[in-house]
Amino acid sequence: VITISSNHWVTAWAGLEINTLAIIPLISKSHHPRAIEAAIKYFLTQLAASTLLLFSSMINAWHTGQWDITQLNHPMSSLLL
Repeated sequence: VITISSNHWVTAWAGLEINTLAIIPLISKSHHPRAIEAAIKYFLTQLAASTLLLFSSMINAWHTGQWDITQLNHPMSSLLL
């Protein structure tokens, strides 16, 4: 709900991270090695996606001065996102 209703890149990122922190214990609940492997892979994938999202929003804020989701004007940040 936080991610969908946000109009700021940082709140969208925070909503995604809260979602990640909530789902990882559910994935690794059974102590099977495949469940733990799946949780680690999910965490690393989310880490890479979060890094790209923050980097893209920082590039856009640096060039345009805007942190709004609707103001994604810079071509490099559009390409990364």
